[in-house]
Amino acid sequence: MTRSFRFILAAPLALALAACGNGASDDGEVSLEGEAIAPIEAPDGASWLETASVTEEGGFVIGNPDAPLKLVEYASHTCGACANFAVNGSAPLQEEYVETGIVSYEIRPLLRDPLDVTISTLARCGSPESFHALADQAWAALPEFTGALQSNGSAYEAAVTAPPEQRFARLAEAAGLIDFFAARGISADQARTCLADSEAITAMAEKSSSVATEAGVNATPTFFLNGQRIDGTQWNVLEPILQRAGAR
Repeated sequence: MTRSFRFILAAPLALALAACGNGASDDGEVSLEGEAIAPIEAPDGASWLETASVTEEGGFVIGNPDAPLKLVEYASHTCGACANFAVNGSAPLQEEYVETGIVSYEIRPLLRDPLDVTISTLARCGSPESFHALADQAWAALPEFTGALQSNGSAYEAAVTAPPEQRFARLAEAAGLIDFFAARGISADQARTCLADSEAITAMAEKSSSVATEAGVNATPTFFLNGQRIDGTQWNVLEPILQRAGAR
């Protein structure tokens, strides 16, 4: 087991509040400027919102694969500022910009703690097309999950000290995640199978760590637009940048 993965397994739940943006609106200045880009139609019978794939970096991207504006978000499933963006920014981003074919939107999970690993594993347990919707709904319910674990510390400790093949399923049970995802199309059996695959979880954690390190990302959410880092964490900063870049 690698050092980075050992850290993720051992990290306390309090890490859910660390290395995470505070939701403040920075100025977000970035040099991208461009003429208005005309909408790009999806192939007949298709929708860009239903066009999804897994990237080489371990992220999940929706939208036009050839979109002229490519937005990447490094995000943690236990980050409050990420949850704030999911609740307030994800819908307008997808409906007004991704659906037009002008912007593609990739989420690259940056894993920091056992609950984060558990939610990310369950969100990717379905198809690539379902990842963004499941992730957004999980962010909206984050206070429920953390509250359940904080009120039952013994269950959390028992989960993180269990054998690897049992660890994340037990954590999911304690946080109410099995029932949450079952109500959204990931059956309990399917969820437990994904959570028992310690080899896949280790690979996911290692990929998350290496990709973030290579990009110089150590906090979430962190956004890049066409490879340029954006100094802002929320929709009121991001939308004007997209518009200046041509999404208008």
